[in-house]
Amino acid sequence: MTAKLLLATANKKKLVELQRILDAALGSNRVALVGLADFEDYPDVPETGLTFGENALIKARAGVSRTGLPTVADDSGLAVDALNGMPGVLSARWAGRHGDDQANLDLVLGQIGDVPDQHRGGAFVCAAALVLPNGREHLVEGRQPGKILRARRGDGGFGYDPIFLGDGQNRTNAELSPAEKDAISHRGKAFRELAKVIAKELPS
Repeated sequence: MTAKLLLATANKKKLVELQRILDAALGSNRVALVGLADFEDYPDVPETGLTFGENALIKARAGVSRTGLPTVADDSGLAVDALNGMPGVLSARWAGRHGDDQANLDLVLGQIGDVPDQHRGGAFVCAAALVLPNGREHLVEGRQPGKILRARRGDGGFGYDPIFLGDGQNRTNAELSPAEKDAISHRGKAFRELAKVIAKELPS
């Protein structure tokens, strides 16, 4: 039996990414993901948490409450050492308007434009939550350390991928294939860990 699972996002790229990761971890047809676009008039859920984990749980709890479905939500972003861990939970709206990837990326590049190469470290961080209708909650975290480049490279991925070079890599996240990115990314790590929990919690 295929279990239906809500991913609390309207980001279609993120929905495809998670379905790909879960299929690889659990087997295809084990879990069918639906997104917020599948529900009419789903209200915006304010991300008022101060950490990635708090925001992930806020969104997952809201998903269960509004749909009755087991819900996965994640909050992820870029933590830049030279910016004291920012943009962090503000990554998607760093330039002021939510989801403007180019403006966000340009702002980060401008803010650390004079930072020497050896101090341009950072990490992608992802907290992923699973909340079940019975009230059980699970939270995991994945990290991908690396450094921030001075210019974009690659046209894959989304968000800050074109300027992020993971440790031990010679290509940015935007230059990797989807499978290569999943293998090392913060979201790939978090969702593979969460897949273990999903396998136990949802009936097969």
